[in-house]
Amino acid sequence: MDAKHLSMDELERGLEAIRQSPREQGVLAMIVRRPQAGEREVLEEGRLDLAEGLVGDDWRVLNTKYAAEDDPGFRNNQVTLMNARVIGLLAQEKERWPLAGDQLYVDLDLSVENLPPGTRLAVGAAVVEVSAQPHTGCKQFMARFGLDALEFVNSKAAGKPLRLRGLNARVVQPGLVRTGDVVRKV
Repeated sequence: MDAKHLSMDELERGLEAIRQSPREQGVLAMIVRRPQAGEREVLEEGRLDLAEGLVGDDWRVLNTKYAAEDDPGFRNNQVTLMNARVIGLLAQEKERWPLAGDQLYVDLDLSVENLPPGTRLAVGAAVVEVSAQPHTGCKQFMARFGLDALEFVNSKAAGKPLRLRGLNARVVQPGLVRTGDVVRKV
């Protein structure tokens, strides 16, 4: 699954297509569950749960390393969404999308301007709420997509305002989600 890491110039040339993402309603392009560290399962459907996030994902185990379950913000990063156009550019092949480590890949404008914290999104039968907690790239992300990719998604000029690395959300209405489902602002 190795691929060439794109240069900053190549990444910046992809910004126009990313900026064309739908603002009100998009589509769920991929669902990925992480049953344990380093493992990925691409699902055609999954269930979003108030306590568990994506059922079968190791979010809760990972999160208890950083916060107590009774912390009011504990669930704020229950589910991560990443723009499908961004991961398409970074990964170059759809088979590599799961390496980013997110659960829901959507063709939707995830920018702070379009989806400020507190915005609710219907995803299939579920609803998630956008968190103020930023979602940033890490060493694993850099190893998989390159240093330029990490700098690109975390840049102040475009990366952070457009949320190129994606966003954190919490489940506020449980339900079934399927690849191809509509994702829309509520």
